[in-house]
Amino acid sequence: MPRTNGERTPARPTSVRQHQRHARILRVAARLGAEHGLERMQMHDVARESGVAIATLYRYFPSKPHLFAAVMHDQVLRMEAETPPPPPGTEAAEAVGDLLTGASRRLFEQPLLALAMMQSGNVSTTGTDRRSRTTDEILADLVLRTAGVAEPTERDRSVARILEQAWYGLLTTVLYERASHREALDGIRLACRLLLRPV
Repeated sequence: MPRTNGERTPARPTSVRQHQRHARILRVAARLGAEHGLERMQMHDVARESGVAIATLYRYFPSKPHLFAAVMHDQVLRMEAETPPPPPGTEAAEAVGDLLTGASRRLFEQPLLALAMMQSGNVSTTGTDRRSRTTDEILADLVLRTAGVAEPTERDRSVARILEQAWYGLLTTVLYERASHREALDGIRLACRLLLRPV
């Protein structure tokens, strides 16, 4: 597991130009991560292909885990923005199962990038901004919205968190080649049925 720099808080982009630069870095990191994975990807290559100085890259992302955690955060934000509400009458377990199995298939297409993001998932991407939602919070909100829960209770949020953890665990078994894609997808569907059944 790569060593993270826990002492430096990542800088946050503020201007339009900084946001564009930040987004460009994430796109390049996602592409290079898909080709090389966490260990073999070099920060100098990301800086060069993004057109930024290496010091700028490290100001936003103090380590490769910080960078890949930000890539994951960005991808979950895009998934949230691009996911339409389920058709009326769709059962919660089916809707959330479709959401998570669809996301899983996309991750399985780029296993090195998926593994890099999973290995980096414990690094915070929100810095000191307490208003920013974490990757886990965004995903839990998306699960609840997809399940049709408009006003979630604490129990609803606990179920969403447990389901999210089950999903991560099943993804990891595939990425470490301990289970097949089919076994993981079936496990995700089963977890949704067990956790989202009416009480």
